[in-house]
Amino acid sequence: MNILQSAVPAIVICTRDRARATAFYRETLGLALTHEDRFAAVFGIAGVTLRVSHVPDFVAHEHTILGFTVADVGATVAALTHRGVTFNRYPAFKQDAHGILALPGGKSVAWFADPDGNVLSVTDVT
Repeated sequence: MNILQSAVPAIVICTRDRARATAFYRETLGLALTHEDRFAAVFGIAGVTLRVSHVPDFVAHEHTILGFTVADVGATVAALTHRGVTFNRYPAFKQDAHGILALPGGKSVAWFADPDGNVLSVTDVT
């Protein structure tokens, strides 16, 4: 039974400070803010809805909650670094000077956090 097979997903990210998070996702990451309601700031990403919702006592998890597939991780990391994003370093991984980890098969990934500590990633498509 494939009840949700054709459903379009919606992503919900929690924040303690909605104004600060909205500015980060809109201005730093360059996402299109489609609207705001009393519950969330809503962004559109490639046909998927991203809702940034206020949760006063929210505590971020240590794992990736949202990943972006991009054509060129290096160029994306450079552009985001230019906008003030700091990329996470993990002692267990051999990341390059920019925080990029080379993966088997020629792919790569880099992680960063939003203002609430939610871990996001960029990965390439090759």
